Amino acid sequence: MILSSKSTVGGGFLVEDVLPETMFTPEDFTDEHVMMADMTEKFIMNDVMAVLGRIEEQQFDQTLLMMRKAGDLGLLGIDVPEEYGGLQLDKISASVITEKIAVSRSFAITYSGQIGIGSLPIVYFGTDEQKKKYLPGIISGEKIGAYALTEPTSGTDALSAKTTAKLSDCGSYYVLNGEKQWITNSAFADIFIVYAKVDGEKFTAFIVEKDYNGLSTGPEEKKMGLKGSSTRSLILEDVKVPVENVLGELGKGHVIAFNILNIGRHKISTQCVGTSKRAIELSVKYAKERKQFGQSISEFNLIKGKIADMAIRTYVNESMVYRTAGLIENAFNESDKSTVNPAKVISEFAVECSINKVFSTEVYDSIIDEALQIHGGYGYMSEYEVETLYRDSRVNRIFEGTNEINRIIIASTLLRKLNLNETEIESKIKSDDLLAQEKEALYTLKAIYKDLSITVQDKFLEKNKEQELMALIADLVIAIYAAESAIIRSIKAVQRNGSEQEEQKLNYTKVYVKETSSKMLLQIINFLPYIGDNQLSASVLRQAEKLMLSSSVDTVSLKRKIADHILAAEEYTS
Repeated sequence: MILSSKSTVGGGFLVEDVLPETMFTPEDFTDEHVMMADMTEKFIMNDVMAVLGRIEEQQFDQTLLMMRKAGDLGLLGIDVPEEYGGLQLDKISASVITEKIAVSRSFAITYSGQIGIGSLPIVYFGTDEQKKKYLPGIISGEKIGAYALTEPTSGTDALSAKTTAKLSDCGSYYVLNGEKQWITNSAFADIFIVYAKVDGEKFTAFIVEKDYNGLSTGPEEKKMGLKGSSTRSLILEDVKVPVENVLGELGKGHVIAFNILNIGRHKISTQCVGTSKRAIELSVKYAKERKQFGQSISEFNLIKGKIADMAIRTYVNESMVYRTAGLIENAFNESDKSTVNPAKVISEFAVECSINKVFSTEVYDSIIDEALQIHGGYGYMSEYEVETLYRDSRVNRIFEGTNEINRIIIASTLLRKLNLNETEIESKIKSDDLLAQEKEALYTLKAIYKDLSITVQDKFLEKNKEQELMALIADLVIAIYAAESAIIRSIKAVQRNGSEQEEQKLNYTKVYVKETSSKMLLQIINFLPYIGDNQLSASVLRQAEKLMLSSSVDTVSLKRKIADHILAAEEYTS
């Protein structure tokens, strides 16, 4: 089948064919990308890892020292325009760097808070004067940024914030009152992006400096993981903020907040790629060294199955993350540099960012869980790195909007955005096509998505009450984006290098699509009695039967081959 549509916007992958040459993959890295990756990895392994133990003990002087070193290397200015002292690198370079930083755990949180939510609001929405005043210190590491959105009574529902801002009688400053919660970098931050409601109504962003009278922080939170990052409450008591420190438009703080969260979601996804690779490396080396019953546990097929599953999911995750980075980069490049609207560009791919966030965080949780299982009892001991990775991973599904909320965002956005009644589908797949079975499975899922979405639109008018259905639609969309990313990447690689050289990629893709399409179809079938549409039920069951009976993929044998390849390399490879 082939999907035909003129749509080229975010979410367009559901209604159009995506050609291999139009999708960015890790195999497209330039020499500059590789150089940035190598430089970042050396900094993390040689400098940060040497003091990471002290950082985990909250010796924040070490954190700040490493941040200044990162600044010296240019790593804090990757998204900052050159005119303000930054490098203004492409989104691929930013993702490569973020992936390499990820293995530094708590330090990675401090770093991402600095280059992401702590500075991007100024980069994308600040005035020229604000950028000149604050960005040079941020990119050098001399000034640390933080983001203050969450409150004790408003988490994901950010617009219900209670923090207030009132314009002074003289009109020269706003008086802020309220409390923000769980603020990363708060112990040593110099600049806070704070959201408050002007006159209790107009949700607005402000740049607040730590030395302003009335600003204070609470004690460090006692967290489950990421113990080396600072997390405190931010307390504002009659804090006077100059009117020139209003960020963006008055009453338009939601535009900044939601779009910065979209970028944050993609950065979390990229970090999950890096930590997934680290978990695989640790697991493989341990499995080869650990002897039981007279042989290495890496020779046990159940252990091989775990290693294969970890690698397969990492390959798909990596494919999705860099595909999305390429989409965002292309959108920025296609915009007029002098009039580019960052909010419009970023919001266009809000669905893809949410897809990445949900998939990456849940996949990484499964990977680190298997990594700990491979380590056995030793994995439960705190002196083993895998134990720390396990604890640190859990918050990712809560960061930047819970995965439940992101699922609602995915489904509700697409139901509003795409007119599926105008989408035409016709069969174009040949039996001898590369990954023909996998493409057939992909297009089957897309066709089911179309039918399911139209049915939901017609039958369920109060969609906000149908959260289970919204989550089902989101899971189907995530499965489609993931499968398509792996398929296109593998086809593109084979076109360059041939099937023999890219056998590992093909095996990753075959196993993933087989298992995911089967799981997704069963999930949908379980919902059919509730949906109560006979035509949809008959269509889904017919397509599911055809797909299940036509597949000839031997997942057991392929997983053994995948694992042998990883064990030989002693690290994740694609």
